[in-house]
Amino acid sequence: MSDMPEVMLRTVTGPIRAAAITGAVLPHEHLRDDMRWAVGIDSDPYRWLDEEHTVIAELRDLRQSDQLNLIVDLTCIGMGRDPDTLARIAASSRVPVIAATGLFAEPFTRTGHTDVETLTGRLLTDILDGIDGTGVFPGVIGEVGCWGARATPAEENALIAAARASLATRLPVATHGQDSLGLLEILLAQGLPASRVSVRHTGPDLPAARKIAESGAYVSLTTLGAGPDEAARIALGLIEDGHTERLLVGTGLSRVAQTQKYGGPGYAQLFHALLPRLREVGVDEDTIRVVTRDNPLRWLTGVSV
Repeated sequence: MSDMPEVMLRTVTGPIRAAAITGAVLPHEHLRDDMRWAVGIDSDPYRWLDEEHTVIAELRDLRQSDQLNLIVDLTCIGMGRDPDTLARIAASSRVPVIAATGLFAEPFTRTGHTDVETLTGRLLTDILDGIDGTGVFPGVIGEVGCWGARATPAEENALIAAARASLATRLPVATHGQDSLGLLEILLAQGLPASRVSVRHTGPDLPAARKIAESGAYVSLTTLGAGPDEAARIALGLIEDGHTERLLVGTGLSRVAQTQKYGGPGYAQLFHALLPRLREVGVDEDTIRVVTRDNPLRWLTGVSV
């Protein structure tokens, strides 16, 4: 393990040494959100997660059973983020949590014709001054991207703002949306290093995942997005192609119905479904550690920890 005490992570309860994270990291999660209503799309009463004690219980169990050491919560502007709730969850579960800034898809953020400079300034205010006066500082920008098949002009502006805020602060960026390669292209066109970008990939297209990895960006697979079997297939393909160090894996849980209390797979799905599938086909423990710990920490900090 690297002895680099200066490499720090911004968590909702204060900065911690990245080297102190010795177990697994979930790099694409939601612990509290509210996306039940938006502009121009149907409302959905299930697009919601607001059960603090349910989430705490799951994280506490995973910390004890599977060495869960860190959660990256990608609930950004427009998704009902609540940094105070995140701080309580982190303190009660004893699992550090990283909060996000960023502008989610257009139906939820309603930025309209707001210019890139104004949007960038909004993100920098979060990053430099804290989120909404709470004293909680974000450690990641995202998830930003598109709700439809392609980014709208407003969503493209939000992506450009994310790239510029990242260039100014070195925070990593996470994307969301069907057009994974298109979203990555928008970010890279701003001069953002690919190694600072996590691209959520939910489709069955392994060649597209390869292109993301070959660019130097991270391929982010979520078991609740692609499904554990599909995620395992894409993950194994990337590992076999020599792209182990470009792979991130999480659950992408975002609805209360997906928690174990209500019959869903919960945050444990990564540990109890995806990782066993990889082990069954011969992926060794060193590789699993790289994917579940080393890669997310390198994405978050820009260095190997």
